[in-house]
Amino acid sequence: MTRSAGDLVLWRLVQTAHLARQRFEDAFAAEGLTGSQFGVLAALADGDDLTSAELARAILVRPQSMTALVRQLESAGLVERAGPGGRGRATPVRLTTSGRERLARGYAVVASLHAPSVTGLDTSAADRLAALLTTVHASLEDADEPDP
Repeated sequence: MTRSAGDLVLWRLVQTAHLARQRFEDAFAAEGLTGSQFGVLAALADGDDLTSAELARAILVRPQSMTALVRQLESAGLVERAGPGGRGRATPVRLTTSGRERLARGYAVVASLHAPSVTGLDTSAADRLAALLTTVHASLEDADEPDP
């Protein structure tokens, strides 16, 4: 049986996500960031101090990966520990002034990658695609939840 592209929507989404991620990584590299580092900075942007576990959930990485990521950002002066940690207590992380400045440059990168010349979509088509992806995302999240 021959399948059409319409039958393989999630596979097309995976392929597209791979290409988009590469574009983002290349563009962020010019700002001295990785996509994951940008994700951490963006997650902290609202001013809430977050633990490594909360950050891992926010940017969809394993908690084990977050320790090294936070250390890198801390060494670069982009984040700081928000209080005394201690044995068995998670230490929240917050943005520094330098982190906010780097995040602003990162947002400019994100905006540039949404241009029609990059996506091939005009504003109306981009809005429709975003709405469709939101529907797919919600459906996949619901499918992962166990039935009551």
